[in-house]
Amino acid sequence: MAREALLDRRAISLGGVAVALSACAPKPRRLARLRIGYQKSGVLLSAKSRGMIGKALPVTRLEWALFPSGPPMLEAMAADAVDFGATGDTPPIFAQAAGAPLVYAASQPLTGQGEAVITPAGSSLASPKDLKGRRVAVTRGSSSHLLLIRALNSAGLKLSDITVVFLSPGDAAGAFASGGIDAWAIWDPFLALAMRDQKARILISGAALPASDAFYLASASLARDAPDVLREFLEALRAECVWGNTHPAEMVQIIAGASRLPPDVVLTSLRRGPLAVEPMTAPAIARQQAAADVFAGLHIIPKSVEVAKAVWREWRPKT
Repeated sequence: MAREALLDRRAISLGGVAVALSACAPKPRRLARLRIGYQKSGVLLSAKSRGMIGKALPVTRLEWALFPSGPPMLEAMAADAVDFGATGDTPPIFAQAAGAPLVYAASQPLTGQGEAVITPAGSSLASPKDLKGRRVAVTRGSSSHLLLIRALNSAGLKLSDITVVFLSPGDAAGAFASGGIDAWAIWDPFLALAMRDQKARILISGAALPASDAFYLASASLARDAPDVLREFLEALRAECVWGNTHPAEMVQIIAGASRLPPDVVLTSLRRGPLAVEPMTAPAIARQQAAADVFAGLHIIPKSVEVAKAVWREWRPKT
């Protein structure tokens, strides 16, 4: 009896410790609000239009903000105005170099066909080497900024060999149409629009240059304070990619209706690479580090960055 009583007291004591530990253990946070930055294409636009994120996070109020490109989106994230967004490879490099509190949450491998250096239909330019001494527009800190550098390098040229004109996509489109620039480094859907409406010619596309990725970025606070919410969000986006890749006609209709882009332009963009949301991998990190080293080597960013330090590794797809 005495031994049984001792065991009972130990069980009660251990049970009390377990209750205390469970009370101290961190619990999944139910996020009241999630602010999402998106652009006029891609899986975020589709998910917004179909309401799929709301279904995955029913207790979270979603606030959507439209951006013309990645750099202003990540500026908003750095200012604590956006919690999540998707961009090409270059914007997070600039943001990380500026000390922005963000993380790489997931990636999308790219074919490179969705961006290019283009020239007007009547231009005499025939290859990247002909860009020497010319006026070339690009959005500073965008994925096409890196594309332009690599395009020039492929021809033995440097940025100093051309006149770089930093413009937003909308302003660059106007300058391109009016003849104010000789060439334009740009991505879809602006690329597809210029090729359709202005018969733009491709001097070199990203497919002929080193491979790159697009990224899904989250604020450091979201990844730290609500990792379960971020994981569920990524799962919902991954499912949306599967749906979009298997329902191209519906995807075109959704994106065209929400963005007011012509359906044929949307279809052209979608055909240049499948939608994907993938965990961060060592090859993707290495490719991004190589891109960051390009900008650091040219002193375009204020300091070198270590991409791996900003990688969030706490998500693996359920399927």
